[in-house]
Amino acid sequence: MKISQNIGIVNALIRITIGLTILSWCTAKMVKRPWRDSYLFLAICGAMKVAEGIVRFCPVTALFQEGQGADILQKGKNIVEQSMEMFQKDNQSTEHNHSSSDEFSERIDTDLDQPLPYNPS
Repeated sequence: MKISQNIGIVNALIRITIGLTILSWCTAKMVKRPWRDSYLFLAICGAMKVAEGIVRFCPVTALFQEGQGADILQKGKNIVEQSMEMFQKDNQSTEHNHSSSDEFSERIDTDLDQPLPYNPS
């Protein structure tokens, strides 16, 4: 996998700022409660964000771009085409089924004229 810069300068500055904020907050909390492992985990995550901002490379963004990159446009076009075909088929079938729905409603009307059987149980 080729490592190249995949985030912009503003995104990098935001990552550095948020990463240093998280890192300083976790360090202050670890001084008071060193037995907590969650602060250590958050400090590592903050340091990772700082490193991503300095290097301007995010591995999650790289995986997303590699996995779906140019294919996402083709997938979107396929979904739109399939939905349009289904919509057209539904419109054609509803126009064709109007006569059958009239027959069905007439059948229901004639069935309602008959009395229902009495069941005392």
